[in-house]
Amino acid sequence: MTETWVRNCWYVAAPAHEIGRELLARTFLNTPVVLFRREDGTAVALEDRCSHRFLPLSKGFLVGDRVQCGYHGMEFGCDGACEHVPGQKSIPPGADIKSFPIAEKWQFVWIWMGDAELADEDLIPDIPRNDHPDWTPIVGDTLYIRGDYRLFLDNLMDPSHVSFVHRTTLGTDDVAEIPQIASQDGDVVKVTRWILDRPVAPVYAKVSKLTRFGEFKDNVDRWQIMTFTAPHMVEVDMGSCLAGTGALDGDRSQGFELYSYNLITPETEKTSWYFWSHTRPFAHDNQELTDTIRANFIEAFMEDIDVIEGVQAGLDRHPHLTPVNIGVDGGAIRARRVIGKMIAEEEDLIAEQDAAQVHAAE
Repeated sequence: MTETWVRNCWYVAAPAHEIGRELLARTFLNTPVVLFRREDGTAVALEDRCSHRFLPLSKGFLVGDRVQCGYHGMEFGCDGACEHVPGQKSIPPGADIKSFPIAEKWQFVWIWMGDAELADEDLIPDIPRNDHPDWTPIVGDTLYIRGDYRLFLDNLMDPSHVSFVHRTTLGTDDVAEIPQIASQDGDVVKVTRWILDRPVAPVYAKVSKLTRFGEFKDNVDRWQIMTFTAPHMVEVDMGSCLAGTGALDGDRSQGFELYSYNLITPETEKTSWYFWSHTRPFAHDNQELTDTIRANFIEAFMEDIDVIEGVQAGLDRHPHLTPVNIGVDGGAIRARRVIGKMIAEEEDLIAEQDAAQVHAAE
């Protein structure tokens, strides 16, 4: 069966703050992984399986920088090598387990689930605002979705749903009727919508109260610019300015902008992990503003997750039916095509490698 995900890329395994000296169990691309930090703070990712009776190592303990199985006490180093078997001096052949390339950047811990020889940290998606001194990031806790990761990408690349899913958070009644533009440059897909001279969205009304502008009383010019970076990240450039003050021409000085980074890591074909951050270039020391943004966007995320899980359940109930596409699906369709192309390229590469091995063995 053709896989639904790309293997040779960096996926987020966890926000950096979630990984510590406790063993953290997660599954990525149908592969159980255990995450922890060495005593020096470096993150580690190992196959979550003792090679003896296959008990998940996440049910064991950390002994220094070794993971000790909770069943018979076998110990594994950070490279996956079995380094100790209680009661004997020799290590049985085949006792080692797999380790995964891991990197820490942009306040996330990233994992490479594919060919370890291809793991290049320069391929980690750029999220420079998470570490820039002029921006204040909010890096959220992990959210779990009972749905195909591509369903969440569909959601993120479709700004029209905010009128219906996010009635009390991000939406206003007229957003869905305003045209959006989908474009593509190589593997990068972008969806842009400008909502000019319209009422402010509920979340932005709350945020504006805590900025130097005070609460927006009049209509605003609002933008939604979604950029998909294959195979799993969507950057959302969003914000509002007083209507007619030049935001459309690039002047955002009469309002505020937020950037949202949304990263989806497949767990299985029908479940996924959602990682996110929000950054802002204003009111850096305003904790009330930080708390307001966090709470309101988590509320919006939960609205999205409820819908996505409903969509997944609907697809499972009707496996022989094909969903109908409509105009707002332009960005999502392009993003899925990019993912499909990347998967096909990986399959071709694997086929070439297998053929070369067969040829070499002849």
